[in-house]
Amino acid sequence: MGMKDKMELEDVAFIGRTYAEYMDMFAMEEKIFLDGPVLDCPAGSSSFTAEACTRGHRVTACDMLYNLPVRELEEKGNRDITLIGQKMEETAHLFRWDYYGDKKGHMGHRVAALSRFVADYPAGGKKGRYVRAELPHLPFADKSFTLALSSHFLFLCGDRLNPGSHAESLMEMARVSSGEVRVYPLQGLDGKPYPHMEEVLNMLEQNGISAEIRFTPFKFFRGADKMLALKAGRRA
Repeated sequence: MGMKDKMELEDVAFIGRTYAEYMDMFAMEEKIFLDGPVLDCPAGSSSFTAEACTRGHRVTACDMLYNLPVRELEEKGNRDITLIGQKMEETAHLFRWDYYGDKKGHMGHRVAALSRFVADYPAGGKKGRYVRAELPHLPFADKSFTLALSSHFLFLCGDRLNPGSHAESLMEMARVSSGEVRVYPLQGLDGKPYPHMEEVLNMLEQNGISAEIRFTPFKFFRGADKMLALKAGRRA
């Protein structure tokens, strides 16, 4: 099987990351949760939310598929994990495996994240920590959260959303956060930096949202060692 230059996915995968992965990905420390509630958007199978709430933190996850029953989400999650594994075989050169050890270690994290989410979703949904929502419209009041996180969606799917749609989604997350919005990664499925970043940042600036690109200790997708931090009203 020949190597491909891009991981090709027909649909947005319903997968999630663990608490430890998010802490590294978004360069967070435990004390950040003392500031107030955190939003994960879109969250997929958000093991991060399940684990954070177990630790006593206030985290809400939102995703367009949270209207589905848990078994359907589990089935889709398992299908998507299998598909991602197959696609990684074709694009193995785009990844650095030292964070997980090898592909098996990475897939183990994906399975563990789905399992943790599935175990928490029924009760967590009743408690309001899993909310059905779809960018660019979120059902939350202004400044409902002190931090909003967005993992592996916006710029990763940059070929499916135009710059205006990206800016609209980012402004909506900034609306519901009194603190920062952090987005990772800043690359597409081809491993190349999102080509319209300057245009998107200009639109945000025109709407009073400042941006800063920061390094992150999380390194898996080759070259994806930066995140975007946004803040409304002042320098991020």
